[in-house]
Amino acid sequence: MTFSLVARCAKTGMFGVAISSSSPAVAARCSHARAGAGAVASQNVTDPRLGPLVLDVMGRGMSAGEAIAEVQRSGGHIDYRQVLAIDGQGRTAIHSGPNSLGIWTQAEGRDVASGGNLLANESVPAAIVAGFEAADGHLGDRLIAAMREGLAAGGEAGPVHSAGIMIVDDVPWPVADLRCDWIDEGCPIEAVARAWEVYKPQLRDYVTRALDPTRAPSYGVPGDE
Repeated sequence: MTFSLVARCAKTGMFGVAISSSSPAVAARCSHARAGAGAVASQNVTDPRLGPLVLDVMGRGMSAGEAIAEVQRSGGHIDYRQVLAIDGQGRTAIHSGPNSLGIWTQAEGRDVASGGNLLANESVPAAIVAGFEAADGHLGDRLIAAMREGLAAGGEAGPVHSAGIMIVDDVPWPVADLRCDWIDEGCPIEAVARAWEVYKPQLRDYVTRALDPTRAPSYGVPGDE
């Protein structure tokens, strides 16, 4: 009941995850990324422990494939899990257990991997990968473009209600972590896209605020001098 991608910007070294689902708050459970290590989506009867496990392995310099192999060896009920990973060199790997829900499939490209379950059709991950590869600009722009292509290709078998993007760069926290945890009417991907449109121009300034408040600009909110 989810479709997602993990990706790397070859120019900046940023990693990102984008995801959408009919389930509530999907990004809170399924999105994992760590600067210098990589990005992971852990979905389908989700075990949130798998994301940090994969990042720990890749953080030790191992490849995405080696990290997924570790999950396959040590992860619980692995036949029910779908895990996507991308490492610091842009290498990708995917585990899709045979007990993944409904129509499930996966696709990999240059600096990107996509997978989904309970999909409308088997073409969705390939459309996401193609959308990411065709887009340009900031990694966040490319994540949004890719998810829009996946939705246009059919997306999930039913309506989606939550979505999110997470981006990491050169600090220990996500430089962007934007979510729509539930929406009854409308599209959660477009809700996240709107949040990204607002947040993108301020992204660097929020990092500056953390590292050196004396250099941080004001945005005119009360108390923000």
